[in-house]
Amino acid sequence: MKLLKFLGISLVIIVSLTAFLLYEGDVPTGVIDAKYTSPASQFLDLGAEGLIHYRDEGSRRNDVVVLLHGSNASLHTWEPWVRRLIDRYRVISLDFPAHGLTGAVESGRYSTASYVEVIEQLMEHLDIKHFVLGGNSMGGRIAWQYTLENPDQVDALVLVAASGLAAWRETRPDDAGNGVLAFSLLGKPWFRFFAAKLDPYYLIEQGLASAYNHSDVVNDELIMRYYDLHLREGTRAATLARFGQRRKSDNPDLSEITAPTLLMWGKADPLISMATARQFEAAIPNTTTAYYENVGHIPMEEIPDRSANDLRAFLGSLDPDEIVPDNVVQADINAVDTGPDRP
Repeated sequence: MKLLKFLGISLVIIVSLTAFLLYEGDVPTGVIDAKYTSPASQFLDLGAEGLIHYRDEGSRRNDVVVLLHGSNASLHTWEPWVRRLIDRYRVISLDFPAHGLTGAVESGRYSTASYVEVIEQLMEHLDIKHFVLGGNSMGGRIAWQYTLENPDQVDALVLVAASGLAAWRETRPDDAGNGVLAFSLLGKPWFRFFAAKLDPYYLIEQGLASAYNHSDVVNDELIMRYYDLHLREGTRAATLARFGQRRKSDNPDLSEITAPTLLMWGKADPLISMATARQFEAAIPNTTTAYYENVGHIPMEEIPDRSANDLRAFLGSLDPDEIVPDNVVQADINAVDTGPDRP
């Protein structure tokens, strides 16, 4: 009996000490916002659905490209593309609720359906009727869902390592984020219980190294961006709530997507494998592909020059009057492989 009591007390001490050592509190929103806003930052007040952080860059006379980030990311992931596109396009990016400088929202709605509504309201606010819609990972899932619901608005669709149908995930467990520990742990209720105050630094470091295929893009600045935004007051709790919400298992007919679609994928993507890219090829009628050797889940940051040029070539092919800069090769970009590239 004394042994059990001793073991029980020891366990409590160990757990308490571990919790103390790994504890990290939230950071006030003002501190984080001051660091990560830019002159292009704007905020749209949607009441209970949040104060949506977005950027609207480039000439208002140009064609519009809207870019949607992935899970646990932010609009900052598109900065390399924005710099390479705004000479020709008006580029809009945004932070979804539970992400970036939007963070937690009063409604607590963090679903694909609610994110589609955010885009609808932002486009209405900006009075934009037609645009190219691109998304990475979770943002890709939102992009194709938005296209299905608003086909008259989307002139072209760009899916960058996009999440696919629920049925594809069920039949292909290798697409569930193997190698990225944080995503696996966030799916477990017991971990979410402890994660509310857990210092996420090492999980973020490991996750980014895996997602970016151990690219040298993963530096201190990138890690701290994810770390700071995750610790922004309220965001950590919102992230846990988002992962705890039940996801719909609907499987819509992607063949209804008539917009020209570009599939961009890293062949070394550890989160969403090439098997999903092939599923999109089979499901969506009018697809062009740009696939990259030795590239992970975030091509727009890992190989920004090549991926942005491929996007411009694709968009240029849709417009016979488009004048493509000399450094963009307008050609068939199907099955593109690429070597190293830098931001």
